[in-house]
Amino acid sequence: MLDGTAVRGEITSLDHCWREIASRQDLPKVALDTLGELAAAAVLLGATLKFDGSLILQIHGDGPIALMVVDYQSDGRLRATVKVREGASIADGATLNHLVNQGGSGRFAVTLDPRIRHESRQPWQGIVPFEGDTVAEVLEHYMQRSEQLPTRLWLAADSGRACGLLLQQLPLEGGRDAAATDPDAWNRMEVLAGTLSRSELLSLDSEALLSRLFWDETLRAFEPRKLHFGCGCSRAKVAGMLKMLGTAEVADILSERDPVEVRCDFCNQAYRFDAVDCAALFRDTVSGTDPDRRH
Repeated sequence: MLDGTAVRGEITSLDHCWREIASRQDLPKVALDTLGELAAAAVLLGATLKFDGSLILQIHGDGPIALMVVDYQSDGRLRATVKVREGASIADGATLNHLVNQGGSGRFAVTLDPRIRHESRQPWQGIVPFEGDTVAEVLEHYMQRSEQLPTRLWLAADSGRACGLLLQQLPLEGGRDAAATDPDAWNRMEVLAGTLSRSELLSLDSEALLSRLFWDETLRAFEPRKLHFGCGCSRAKVAGMLKMLGTAEVADILSERDPVEVRCDFCNQAYRFDAVDCAALFRDTVSGTDPDRRH
């Protein structure tokens, strides 16, 4: 927070957490860097929300990349994945629009999924057309549409780090607080942050970066949050998915390949169910017992 202003800021630097995510994705550099920027953006946006649950950012593409997903949990877990179209090639230096918006039908979606659901707290999703040449611009357009709050983001990622800075202009509350608020703060902060380079984002720690940008401002810092890679997949969830397919369809799959193997897109964990396991699944559906939990 910037004292005496109506400007809120968030900064993130994902090191070990991002490397854990990146190690589970076999992607060309430009696709991995783009995923890293989206991961940093999810953390920044998640930090602005008072929310217990999951914030999911999705890019639905019509280019070589069909889908890009980042799942940020309010308890500090983060996971991400990319689906590349079969047979698609990704050129070095490909732009974001080349990756996901070649035909102009790309979409950006934000989903809020509460940890505890009840009648007044259900998942919510906002989907907007793909606008912008960078991940930061796409997010800025979305925030302007959804919250009507001027928001700027600076994002950068490589195989070792995913970093970002967010500035947001907050509405004035009126009265004495409004009179005491610096009216030029937003423009000033935006100009200062605009001097930030990609190399600085990736090389400086958060304290050094803030000191470099806002050395003449009074910053109010809060306790940093630790983030870690975390995937919610499980054998039981995969078993539930197979049950939804039904006995006949699972039998057809087994006739082509035994065992059935389902691999998590986020963590790359493989779950295998042979004919005996699958028979037990549908027997357990009748008896109400849990499937054997094994990989």
